[in-house]
Amino acid sequence: MKKALLIATALTGFAFAAQAAEVTVLGWGGAYTKSQSEAYHKPFTAETGITVNSVDADNPATPIKAQVEAGNVTIDVASVEFADGIRLCDEGLLEEIDHSILPAAPDGTPATEDFLPGSLTECIIGTDVYATVFAYNTSKFEGNAPTSIADFFDTEAFPGRRGMRKTAKANLEMALMADGVPAAEVYEMLGTDEGVDRAFAKLDEIKDVIVWWEAGAQPPQLLADGEVDMSTAYNGRIFNAVVGESQPFGIIWDGQVYEFEGYVIPKGAPNMEEAKAFVAYAARTEALAKAAEWISYGPPRVSSGPLVGKYFDGSIEMGPNLPTTAANLTNALASSNDFWADKDTELNERFNAWLAN
Repeated sequence: MKKALLIATALTGFAFAAQAAEVTVLGWGGAYTKSQSEAYHKPFTAETGITVNSVDADNPATPIKAQVEAGNVTIDVASVEFADGIRLCDEGLLEEIDHSILPAAPDGTPATEDFLPGSLTECIIGTDVYATVFAYNTSKFEGNAPTSIADFFDTEAFPGRRGMRKTAKANLEMALMADGVPAAEVYEMLGTDEGVDRAFAKLDEIKDVIVWWEAGAQPPQLLADGEVDMSTAYNGRIFNAVVGESQPFGIIWDGQVYEFEGYVIPKGAPNMEEAKAFVAYAARTEALAKAAEWISYGPPRVSSGPLVGKYFDGSIEMGPNLPTTAANLTNALASSNDFWADKDTELNERFNAWLAN
């Protein structure tokens, strides 16, 4: 009964005195965790009394899989990329989340009708739309700045080192778009041996100047330190470096690969009811809009969009800086969750072999 009361309280908004209740939430660190802490963690604790223990990982899907398979689960909620969440769910490593616990929009629209298509699955509740873009140090390209994804691969017109995430995902899509494949045809092409060969051939053109990164906080640091002149990066990390740290970085939206991210509950989470209460709170229209004021990732609920205002310090309107803004979608690709759920292992084996050679 007490745990049932925790959920009811979290969903209806009444304060209560929890008996040392807690929930451990695994995130990505940096500006991303900061946005979740301000939009979800702190107000959730203030409303429910449930303590949020925040921990981070370079890719939360990895420790979740390891913990569940080992039967030693210490995480209650984790933020994961959708393709990872789908795969973990298919492997039986995640709890199914009843969508009826998700709060309706302010006008009464059910959550299942208010969330963007594809942002809710049986195991994942969408929290944001983010993009892998590329950014450059403006001081290195004065008078001749890059404007397209093709420029990232053009080391003759735009010399210098490149930063890329050490994985196949997004790199292969960007390589094909830079090689002239229309965004609408990328996954059809990448589903063939010819397409995969073509993507790796394009990556071959810049392989000698690539500095590989693994954590989202690395690209802004690589750019700031002069280790690279351009880098693929999560758009929110670059935005925060520019606005929060006055870094001279420019974002190129052309060729962006955008996707959903969301919360999952690992199978056997030690604080199951508190975890459900936290996920339900984070799914609120207002909470999702607030998160977008701390980092430039778009909210996955229709009703949240109009509520997104300025950056938390009041310095800039967030709308134009979101991946979902129309002007930023001119030549954009929606990452295919189904494709990567099926092909991730195969293509990363090919990618690692390519790296080794």
